[in-house]
Amino acid sequence: MGRFREALAAPGLGAIAEIKRRSPSAGDLRPDAIPRLLASAYEASGAAAVSILVDERFGGTWDDLRAARGASAVPLLAKGFFRDRDDLIQAREAGADAALLLLRDLNDGESASFLAAAYDLRLDVLVEAHDAEELERAIALGAGIVGLNARDLSTFEIDRARQLELVSRAPCDRLVVAESGISSRAQAAAAELAGADAVLVGSALMRATDPGAKLAELLSRPLVKVCGLTRAEDVAVAAEAGADLAGFVLAESPRRAATPLPVPETMLSVAVLVGEVESTTTDLVQLYESENGHRARDGVLLQRGQAVARVLDLPWLDEDDAHWDKAASVEGRVLLAGGLGPENVRAAIQAVDPWCVDASRSLETTPGIKDPERVRAFVEAAR
Repeated sequence: MGRFREALAAPGLGAIAEIKRRSPSAGDLRPDAIPRLLASAYEASGAAAVSILVDERFGGTWDDLRAARGASAVPLLAKGFFRDRDDLIQAREAGADAALLLLRDLNDGESASFLAAAYDLRLDVLVEAHDAEELERAIALGAGIVGLNARDLSTFEIDRARQLELVSRAPCDRLVVAESGISSRAQAAAAELAGADAVLVGSALMRATDPGAKLAELLSRPLVKVCGLTRAEDVAVAAEAGADLAGFVLAESPRRAATPLPVPETMLSVAVLVGEVESTTTDLVQLYESENGHRARDGVLLQRGQAVARVLDLPWLDEDDAHWDKAASVEGRVLLAGGLGPENVRAAIQAVDPWCVDASRSLETTPGIKDPERVRAFVEAAR
């Protein structure tokens, strides 16, 4: 296993942070980008790997890759429109640990030869697919690392829903990278929950005032969920405060929402249900079993019907002094709920290290009506 592949195989969601001065779809992004400084900043901010555009159409050169190599110890991905062994030799000599293979540009025979040459040169390969047919080709070719690009390279349009569908269909024995169109923690989390091992982020970082800080923001955990939302103005407050998930209770409750409300792209919507799963337009479903006419203590977070996290809550209208200790002993993603508020969420995070924290009643003035100041305080404390 090469260094690039090993980095992506590490536990948790990894990030491939990209360096590109311009984009054919967006024009100039950061014409004055200095690769050695960016590579160093990305490494310090937790990047699993750094991607370097070496093609002049993106304002890149092989010297950019060499500069990044001299400044950073993380694995480097050379990105360009590569076709043969000569391109791979150049990538290897410039300091790359991996190279991009665009299935759109090569037939199966050419792709197989490219992969064989790369492995001979001890280079990993990110095999990029854009649709179901290319995903099947990547699988048939034995690609160990598959990139699924949300951007159509012909129209430059972004389709995240199609990307998430492809990510969910990729075999579990492959490393999967969700590429393009990711600019928020929620979008990165959606890819993670669909099965991505890493996200490749370029334009969002290059547009940021501080690319390293933006990368750290995208990777920061826990996520923050504000639940029991019933009004559009409260959704707006939660979004402005930086919450990642918006929860809408669709079961019997004083906080019941008539329907899930629209949320901005910086958030994922969550339908909270008790008993049976109902058809809903939300990104996720938080499902509890029904016990004695109320929700059971714990639940499960579902994406496309698949369990993606454990919901660890308090008993219905009851307390449990050992709640955090029990939650801390659970492996995998934990959505921690029950009794959390601005005053104790930081202590809960330190005790449990959850994937997401969830608050509802503690942020209200009356059931279903949020207190903007407490919503902001909760999100700030959780960060």
